[in-house]
Amino acid sequence: MLGILLLSGILFGILNSLPALEKPDYLTTLSTMETRVLTAVFFQAAMAVVYVCVAALFYPMVKQHSEGLAAGYLGFRIIGAAFLFAGIGSLLLLLWLSRSYVSAGQTGTAYFTTAGELLRRGRDILNHIGMILPWSTGGLILYYTLYRTRHIPRWLAVWGLIGSSLTLLATLMLMLDIIQIVTPAYFVLNGPTALFEVTLSLFLIIRGFSPVYPIDLKSQEKGREK
Repeated sequence: MLGILLLSGILFGILNSLPALEKPDYLTTLSTMETRVLTAVFFQAAMAVVYVCVAALFYPMVKQHSEGLAAGYLGFRIIGAAFLFAGIGSLLLLLWLSRSYVSAGQTGTAYFTTAGELLRRGRDILNHIGMILPWSTGGLILYYTLYRTRHIPRWLAVWGLIGSSLTLLATLMLMLDIIQIVTPAYFVLNGPTALFEVTLSLFLIIRGFSPVYPIDLKSQEKGREK
């Protein structure tokens, strides 16, 4: 179930993208592709729901290892999903603004351009900073837990930790205006996480979690000392 949900989240993330927003004439273009914009809204909502489900299903596993880490994990992941829901509002507002811009003709062009740029950048901030920062932080907690408990192979958990760290770095660089979203540097830093999530999804679908659950780590450590 988790493997299918993770793959669904990746697919929905691809389907909710709107390359037209990166073009200079996006205010004119959006009104002519209303169905595509509403489809992107639907898939962004679906992705947010999937992410909440993923967080809820992983939560008991993290809680078995540490209740404190589990609370932090679930909190960060729910915050990330909430930013995805907020991003839906900005996209719907952009569609409304595009209709108004086309109807107004040449009247108030500067106003529409400024408002459109604010909404477009606001959506980028919500989706690529507001969502990814807490989601990746929750990922670090999750993959650390999976590394300790060996629910998945340790090499896979290490890959997740490295990928989440690089994604966090990319997000911080984006937030500080060091890099931009549609740039090679941004894609290179986020590439390991994207490949990891696909690999993890397929691993869970094909193999599932390890049947061995060394959860009581403190007891094991005491046993080794004795």
